[in-house]
Amino acid sequence: MRIIFIRHGRTQSNVNHLLDTDFPGAPLDEVGEEQAASLPGRLEGEPIEIVMTSDITRARQTGEPIAATFKVPLITHPGVREIFAGDWEMDVEWTGYQEVITSWPKDLDRSMPNGDDGHTFFARFDAAIAELQDYECAVVVSHGGALYTWLNARSDVKADSDPKWRLQNTDIVIVEGEPGAWRILSWGDL
Repeated sequence: MRIIFIRHGRTQSNVNHLLDTDFPGAPLDEVGEEQAASLPGRLEGEPIEIVMTSDITRARQTGEPIAATFKVPLITHPGVREIFAGDWEMDVEWTGYQEVITSWPKDLDRSMPNGDDGHTFFARFDAAIAELQDYECAVVVSHGGALYTWLNARSDVKADSDPKWRLQNTDIVIVEGEPGAWRILSWGDL
């Protein structure tokens, strides 16, 4: 199976460096709309059969041009939402959030205050990805923290604090394999 993971397009919350993780979330801004519109061309030649997006507005808006161009179903799924920041929602300080999600390889019990813990996040994201098992090639549009965290835990790449592993808006990560054996074929521009 091949999964093409895409981080959503840019929003005003991204520009303002806000920790925007809750539903329905900010919509794409003008740049984000242009980024989303460019995705079908960037994916030309891929045998895409389905597009799954987070149910947060910006992810759905990012996936819509892909589904329309490739004439495939688009499903929104809360399982691929961003990691919920709880009390830190819409904060400009990300240190605590980043410390929690980077601790999950050793401590899944750790959580944001009134937000997600590792068990909750991985259970919902894994379950959503499992729903795609009957497809040869799927697109999943999600969020930076969720993608970085899930891919770091579930694939053969072990991202570190090096900025090269950061996902910019509409960066693409392509994986192949199956649950428990995902191989990274490409990561953003690397």
